[in-house]
Amino acid sequence: MLKSMTGFGRFEASEGDRKVTVEIKSVNHRYLELGIKVPKKLNFLEGDIRNELKKYVERGKVDVFITYENQGEGNECVRYNPTLAREYFECYARISEDLGIENDVRTSYIMRSPDVITIENEADDEEIIKSLVIKAIDGAAERLVETRIAEGERLKTDLIKKLDGMVLNVQFITEKSPIIVEEYKEKITTRIHELLEETQIDEARIAQDKVCVDEELVRLDSHIKAMKEALINGGTIGRRLDFIAQEMNREANTTLSKTSDQEISDKAIELKTDIEKVREQIQNIE
Repeated sequence: MLKSMTGFGRFEASEGDRKVTVEIKSVNHRYLELGIKVPKKLNFLEGDIRNELKKYVERGKVDVFITYENQGEGNECVRYNPTLAREYFECYARISEDLGIENDVRTSYIMRSPDVITIENEADDEEIIKSLVIKAIDGAAERLVETRIAEGERLKTDLIKKLDGMVLNVQFITEKSPIIVEEYKEKITTRIHELLEETQIDEARIAQDKVCVDEELVRLDSHIKAMKEALINGGTIGRRLDFIAQEMNREANTTLSKTSDQEISDKAIELKTDIEKVREQIQNIE
Protein backbone atom coordinates (compact mmCIF):
# COMPACT_ATOMS: atom_id res chain seq x y z
CA MET A 1 0.00 0.00 0.00
CA LEU A 2 1.00 3.61 -0.55
CA LYS A 3 1.36 6.07 2.34
CA SER A 4 1.28 9.83 2.37
CA MET A 5 3.52 11.61 4.85
CA THR A 6 0.59 13.78 6.00
CA GLY A 7 -1.53 12.42 8.82
CA PHE A 8 -2.90 12.74 12.34
CA GLY A 9 -3.59 10.35 15.19
CA ARG A 10 -4.84 10.68 18.77
CA PHE A 11 -5.30 8.13 21.53
CA GLU A 12 -5.92 7.99 25.28
CA ALA A 13 -4.79 5.18 27.55
CA SER A 14 -5.81 5.01 31.19
CA GLU A 15 -5.42 2.76 34.21
CA GLY A 16 -6.98 3.66 37.54
CA ASP A 17 -6.40 7.34 38.15
CA ARG A 18 -3.63 7.61 35.57
CA LYS A 19 -4.26 8.78 32.01
CA VAL A 20 -1.89 9.31 29.10
CA THR A 21 -2.99 11.22 25.98
CA VAL A 22 -0.93 11.16 22.79
CA GLU A 23 -1.42 13.28 19.68
CA ILE A 24 0.72 12.76 16.58
CA LYS A 25 0.76 14.82 13.42
CA SER A 26 3.07 14.47 10.45
CA VAL A 27 3.96 16.34 7.27
CA ASN A 28 6.36 15.64 4.44
CA HIS A 29 10.10 15.69 5.00
CA ARG A 30 13.06 14.22 3.17
CA TYR A 31 14.01 12.05 6.15
CA LEU A 32 12.43 10.98 9.44
CA GLU A 33 12.44 13.84 11.94
CA LEU A 34 10.82 13.23 15.32
CA GLY A 35 9.80 16.09 17.59
CA ILE A 36 8.63 14.82 20.99
CA LYS A 37 7.09 17.02 23.67
CA VAL A 38 6.49 15.30 27.00
CA PRO A 39 6.06 16.42 30.61
CA LYS A 40 9.29 16.49 32.57
CA LYS A 41 8.00 13.50 34.52
CA LEU A 42 8.15 11.39 31.33
CA ASN A 43 11.59 12.47 30.08
CA PHE A 44 13.00 9.07 31.02
CA LEU A 45 10.83 7.50 28.31
CA GLU A 46 11.94 9.57 25.32
CA GLY A 47 14.21 6.83 23.93
CA ASP A 48 11.44 4.23 24.20
CA ILE A 49 9.00 6.61 22.52
CA ARG A 50 11.34 7.20 19.58
CA ASN A 51 11.94 3.48 19.09
CA GLU A 52 8.21 2.76 19.18
CA LEU A 53 7.40 5.44 16.61
CA LYS A 54 10.00 4.09 14.18
CA LYS A 55 7.91 0.93 13.93
CA TYR A 56 5.18 2.95 12.23
CA VAL A 57 6.85 5.71 10.19
CA GLU A 58 9.95 5.79 8.00
CA ARG A 59 9.85 9.31 6.56
CA GLY A 60 8.27 12.63 7.46
CA LYS A 61 8.40 15.36 10.08
CA VAL A 62 6.50 13.85 12.99
CA ASP A 63 5.44 15.91 16.01
CA VAL A 64 4.31 14.06 19.14
CA PHE A 65 2.50 15.68 22.07
CA ILE A 66 2.07 13.66 25.27
CA THR A 67 0.21 14.60 28.44
CA TYR A 68 0.07 12.65 31.70
CA GLU A 69 -2.47 12.92 34.52
CA ASN A 70 -2.76 11.22 37.90
CA GLN A 71 -5.98 12.31 39.55
CA GLY A 72 -5.89 9.87 42.43
CA GLU A 73 -6.64 11.28 45.87
CA GLY A 74 -4.06 9.02 47.50
CA ASN A 75 -1.08 10.25 45.54
CA GLU A 76 0.11 12.53 48.36
CA CYS A 77 1.68 11.45 51.62
CA VAL A 78 3.22 12.94 54.80
CA ARG A 79 6.97 12.51 55.22
CA TYR A 80 8.76 12.75 58.58
CA ASN A 81 12.47 13.53 58.74
CA PRO A 82 13.71 12.07 62.07
CA THR A 83 17.32 13.14 61.50
CA LEU A 84 16.36 16.76 61.00
CA ALA A 85 13.95 16.65 64.01
CA ARG A 86 16.76 15.37 66.24
CA GLU A 87 19.10 18.10 65.05
CA TYR A 88 16.48 20.75 65.79
CA PHE A 89 15.93 19.28 69.29
CA GLU A 90 19.65 19.22 70.05
CA CYS A 91 20.05 22.76 68.76
CA TYR A 92 17.23 24.03 70.97
CA ALA A 93 18.78 22.23 73.95
CA ARG A 94 22.15 23.91 73.36
CA ILE A 95 20.45 27.30 73.15
CA SER A 96 18.71 26.62 76.49
CA GLU A 97 22.02 25.56 78.11
CA ASP A 98 24.07 28.41 76.67
CA LEU A 99 21.59 31.08 77.73
CA GLY A 100 20.72 29.47 81.05
CA ILE A 101 17.04 29.42 80.36
CA GLU A 102 14.42 26.74 80.69
CA ASN A 103 14.15 24.30 77.79
CA ASP A 104 10.43 24.46 77.05
CA VAL A 105 10.58 22.85 73.60
CA ARG A 106 7.59 20.64 72.91
CA THR A 107 6.96 18.08 70.21
CA SER A 108 4.52 20.40 68.46
CA TYR A 109 7.24 23.06 68.22
CA ILE A 110 9.70 20.68 66.58
CA MET A 111 6.98 19.49 64.19
CA ARG A 112 6.52 23.07 62.97
CA SER A 113 10.25 23.44 62.29
CA PRO A 114 11.06 23.70 58.55
CA ASP A 115 11.17 20.40 56.61
CA VAL A 116 10.62 18.13 59.61
CA ILE A 117 7.16 17.32 58.30
CA THR A 118 6.55 17.58 54.53
CA ILE A 119 3.77 16.60 52.16
CA GLU A 120 5.01 14.86 49.01
CA ASN A 121 3.56 13.18 45.97
CA GLU A 122 3.94 9.47 46.04
CA ALA A 123 6.35 8.18 43.45
CA ASP A 124 4.53 6.81 40.43
CA ASP A 125 5.38 3.33 39.30
CA GLU A 126 7.59 3.89 36.24
CA GLU A 127 6.72 0.54 34.71
CA ILE A 128 3.00 1.32 34.86
CA ILE A 129 3.62 4.74 33.33
CA LYS A 130 5.78 3.25 30.57
CA SER A 131 3.12 0.66 29.76
CA LEU A 132 0.45 3.37 29.48
CA VAL A 133 2.64 5.63 27.35
CA ILE A 134 3.56 2.84 24.91
CA LYS A 135 -0.09 1.81 24.68
CA ALA A 136 -1.11 5.39 23.89
CA ILE A 137 1.76 5.79 21.39
CA ASP A 138 0.71 2.60 19.58
CA GLY A 139 -2.93 3.68 19.45
CA ALA A 140 -2.15 7.16 18.13
CA ALA A 141 0.44 5.83 15.65
CA GLU A 142 -2.04 3.28 14.26
CA ARG A 143 -4.55 6.06 13.63
CA LEU A 144 -1.80 8.18 12.09
CA VAL A 145 -0.94 5.36 9.70
CA GLU A 146 -4.62 4.94 8.78
CA THR A 147 -4.86 8.58 7.74
CA ARG A 148 -1.56 8.37 5.87
CA ILE A 149 -2.74 5.32 3.96
CA ALA A 150 -6.08 6.96 3.08
CA GLU A 151 -4.29 10.06 1.79
CA GLY A 152 -1.75 7.86 -0.01
CA GLU A 153 -4.52 6.04 -1.87
CA ARG A 154 -6.00 9.36 -2.99
CA LEU A 155 -2.59 10.45 -4.20
CA LYS A 156 -2.09 7.18 -6.06
CA THR A 157 -5.41 7.50 -7.88
CA ASP A 158 -4.67 11.06 -8.96
CA LEU A 159 -1.08 10.31 -9.98
CA ILE A 160 -2.06 7.31 -12.09
CA LYS A 161 -4.67 9.47 -13.82
CA LYS A 162 -1.98 12.04 -14.64
CA LEU A 163 0.42 9.34 -15.86
CA ASP A 164 -2.26 7.91 -18.17
CA GLY A 165 -2.70 11.38 -19.65
CA MET A 166 1.04 11.65 -20.15
CA VAL A 167 1.04 8.33 -22.02
CA LEU A 168 -1.44 9.78 -24.51
CA ASN A 169 0.82 12.78 -25.11
CA VAL A 170 3.84 10.52 -25.62
CA GLN A 171 1.83 8.43 -28.10
CA PHE A 172 0.81 11.56 -29.99
CA ILE A 173 4.41 12.76 -30.29
CA THR A 174 5.58 9.25 -31.24
CA GLU A 175 3.04 9.07 -34.06
CA LYS A 176 3.67 12.62 -35.21
CA SER A 177 7.48 12.74 -35.07
CA PRO A 178 8.21 10.55 -38.18
CA ILE A 179 6.10 12.92 -40.27
CA ILE A 180 8.06 15.86 -38.90
CA VAL A 181 11.36 14.14 -39.70
CA GLU A 182 10.27 13.50 -43.29
CA GLU A 183 9.08 17.07 -43.71
CA TYR A 184 12.36 18.30 -42.31
CA LYS A 185 14.36 16.05 -44.67
CA GLU A 186 12.41 17.26 -47.73
CA LYS A 187 12.84 20.87 -46.73
CA ILE A 188 16.58 20.52 -46.19
CA THR A 189 17.03 18.45 -49.37
CA THR A 190 15.31 21.10 -51.44
CA ARG A 191 17.36 23.82 -49.81
CA ILE A 192 20.65 21.97 -50.46
CA HIS A 193 19.68 21.44 -54.11
CA GLU A 194 19.04 25.13 -54.45
CA LEU A 195 22.33 26.12 -52.85
CA LEU A 196 24.70 23.48 -54.18
CA GLU A 197 22.89 22.20 -57.27
CA GLU A 198 23.86 18.67 -56.28
CA THR A 199 21.96 15.57 -57.28
CA GLN A 200 23.68 13.18 -54.88
CA ILE A 201 22.74 13.95 -51.28
CA ASP A 202 23.47 11.81 -48.27
CA GLU A 203 20.00 11.07 -46.88
CA ALA A 204 21.43 9.68 -43.65
CA ARG A 205 23.13 12.97 -42.85
CA ILE A 206 19.98 14.93 -43.53
CA ALA A 207 18.00 13.00 -40.87
CA GLN A 208 19.67 14.95 -38.12
CA ASP A 209 19.23 14.18 -34.45
CA LYS A 210 17.87 17.69 -34.16
CA VAL A 211 14.39 16.48 -35.07
CA CYS A 212 14.59 12.82 -34.05
CA VAL A 213 13.22 12.20 -30.57
CA ASP A 214 12.71 8.43 -30.75
CA GLU A 215 15.17 7.62 -27.94
CA GLU A 216 13.73 10.27 -25.64
CA LEU A 217 10.19 9.03 -26.22
CA VAL A 218 11.14 5.42 -25.55
CA ARG A 219 12.83 6.37 -22.28
CA LEU A 220 9.98 8.65 -21.29
CA ASP A 221 7.43 5.92 -21.91
CA SER A 222 9.57 3.52 -19.85
CA HIS A 223 9.80 5.98 -16.96
CA ILE A 224 6.03 6.52 -16.95
CA LYS A 225 5.41 2.77 -16.83
CA ALA A 226 7.99 2.35 -14.04
CA MET A 227 6.36 5.05 -11.93
CA LYS A 228 2.89 3.61 -12.47
CA GLU A 229 4.09 0.14 -11.49
CA ALA A 230 5.78 1.50 -8.36
CA LEU A 231 2.58 3.31 -7.35
CA ILE A 232 0.53 0.15 -7.76
CA ASN A 233 3.00 -1.98 -5.80
CA GLY A 234 3.23 0.61 -3.00
CA GLY A 235 5.70 0.60 -0.11
CA THR A 236 8.21 3.26 0.87
CA ILE A 237 8.87 4.59 -2.64
CA GLY A 238 8.93 8.38 -2.30
CA ARG A 239 12.63 8.81 -3.06
CA ARG A 240 12.47 6.41 -6.01
CA LEU A 241 9.49 8.25 -7.51
CA ASP A 242 11.31 11.55 -7.16
CA PHE A 243 14.30 10.16 -9.09
CA ILE A 244 12.04 8.81 -11.85
CA ALA A 245 10.27 12.18 -12.11
CA GLN A 246 13.63 13.92 -12.58
CA GLU A 247 14.48 11.54 -15.42
CA MET A 248 11.06 12.10 -17.00
CA ASN A 249 11.57 15.85 -16.87
CA ARG A 250 14.99 15.50 -18.53
CA GLU A 251 13.54 13.54 -21.46
CA ALA A 252 10.64 15.98 -21.88
CA ASN A 253 13.08 18.92 -21.92
CA THR A 254 15.20 17.24 -24.61
CA THR A 255 12.12 16.47 -26.69
CA LEU A 256 10.99 20.09 -26.49
CA SER A 257 14.42 21.42 -27.40
CA LYS A 258 14.70 19.18 -30.48
CA THR A 259 11.44 20.03 -32.19
CA SER A 260 10.24 23.10 -34.04
CA ASP A 261 6.81 21.67 -34.81
CA GLN A 262 4.11 23.58 -32.92
CA GLU A 263 1.90 20.58 -32.18
CA ILE A 264 4.76 18.52 -30.79
CA SER A 265 6.00 21.54 -28.82
CA ASP A 266 2.57 21.99 -27.28
CA LYS A 267 2.41 18.33 -26.24
CA ALA A 268 5.94 18.47 -24.86
CA ILE A 269 4.99 21.52 -22.79
CA GLU A 270 1.92 19.66 -21.51
CA LEU A 271 4.21 16.79 -20.54
CA LYS A 272 6.54 19.11 -18.65
CA THR A 273 3.59 20.71 -16.84
CA ASP A 274 2.17 17.32 -15.83
CA ILE A 275 5.58 16.07 -14.73
CA GLU A 276 5.99 19.12 -12.50
CA LYS A 277 2.57 18.48 -10.94
CA VAL A 278 3.55 14.86 -10.36
CA ARG A 279 6.84 15.91 -8.75
CA GLU A 280 5.02 18.20 -6.35
CA GLN A 281 2.61 15.44 -5.32
CA ILE A 282 5.17 12.71 -4.81
CA GLN A 283 7.04 14.94 -2.34
CA ASN A 284 4.33 13.89 0.10
CA ILE A 285 4.74 10.13 -0.45
CA GLU A 286 6.63 8.17 2.20
